[in-house]
Amino acid sequence: MKREIFISEKSSEWLKNKIIQMGYGVRAVSGAVPCIGDHADLYHCRLGADTDAPVYSIDPVLVGSAYPEDCICNAACTGTYFIHRLDITDKDLLKTADDLGMTMIDVPQGYTKCSVLVVDDDSIITSDRGIEKSCTKTGMDVLLIRPGNIVLDGFKYGFIGGSSGRIEDTILFEGDITAHPDYEMICGFIKSRGLDIEYNTDMTLTDIGSII
Repeated sequence: MKREIFISEKSSEWLKNKIIQMGYGVRAVSGAVPCIGDHADLYHCRLGADTDAPVYSIDPVLVGSAYPEDCICNAACTGTYFIHRLDITDKDLLKTADDLGMTMIDVPQGYTKCSVLVVDDDSIITSDRGIEKSCTKTGMDVLLIRPGNIVLDGFKYGFIGGSSGRIEDTILFEGDITAHPDYEMICGFIKSRGLDIEYNTDMTLTDIGSII
């Protein structure tokens, strides 16, 4: 078996089975943070776009119950770039990324991984204009999509990064991405990088806290 993939304990059976079919283990995440305590991207940060990139895991007791203390580990990492609100990033995570030689990109959004779908070393998808602006300045290829159209229990809407994740050469979506109004752009952007997409047609696109 390959490494374990971290996902919410509330993830669909489709997603769990898909990960297992691809040869990976499943580690279901739960926690005490209100509403989003089961989101894997609060406690685990994959330090690259590739599935075999190292994963930094934080002790859950260090994660606070409210913003920004609840998102000190919620960075988006492409392997080339480390994207987060750097003044709140867990210091050990920041040092690990620095030791790996990543370029730091400071953004105003603490829930960075929630807001970012990492496509490859130089490409991301986001609906956050602050993230888009900061990353574009560095030369990254950023697809900006409209906000909303993603379910997140307890909130007005969820985010593209939280509803997805890359495993090998496939981007998996927890829900029907074809119903998103920017689906054609999203699909074209991903496929132009030589990647495929798979999605759960039996549910609305849902933010589960990323597939890490």
